[in-house]
Amino acid sequence: MDEQLRIILIIIVSVSIFGLLVFVFVKNYIRNKINKLVKEEKDKNLK
Repeated sequence: MDEQLRIILIIIVSVSIFGLLVFVFVKNYIRNKINKLVKEEKDKNLK
């Protein structure tokens, strides 16, 4: 039973870390994309 609990905890921690990394990368990608679109829109409005 103790071995099963250890394996389950390792899986949960691994999935959590992977999910956190994916979340951070996606958040940064979307933020950069939005900033780029806003800058393009500002440049377009100035011309």
